[in-house]
Amino acid sequence: MRVLDPRDRIALADLVSRYALYADHVKYTALLGLFADDAVLVLPDPPEQLEPVHSFRGRDEIAKALRSLERFPRTSHEIVGQVFDPGRENATATGQVACVAHHLNEDEPGKPTDFAWHVRFSDAYRREGGFWRIERRTVQIDFIEKRPIWCWRD
Repeated sequence: MRVLDPRDRIALADLVSRYALYADHVKYTALLGLFADDAVLVLPDPPEQLEPVHSFRGRDEIAKALRSLERFPRTSHEIVGQVFDPGRENATATGQVACVAHHLNEDEPGKPTDFAWHVRFSDAYRREGGFWRIERRTVQIDFIEKRPIWCWRD
């Protein structure tokens, strides 16, 4: 049975954390650099569809899909669990990542709201040029909470 080298586990955890950080700080160039050139991103269509239904292939399509985050003044992706396993071929791995993705908005002026998506990322990774990249990310939302918040910092 193959196992991932501890250095690979650390690098994959860093990759997942950078995805969350770059999404929250709207660093699209850095965010897209985490994906392989031919990567696939499969997304749900919340709140109507929580299962993955829309597929985007390649960095250009993925960039357009990720820009949907711009409708929220602030996001906060909290990684709450991650498990990595070796892939079927050398220099590949898979991952299951649990995340709470907060999407802040104002439904009504002066009434900020947090739409907290409890998300599962099912990932495939590939090591290219010494760096791990996301080869495929399938996003599923387990449930969405809507709750008032007091305020947020710009």
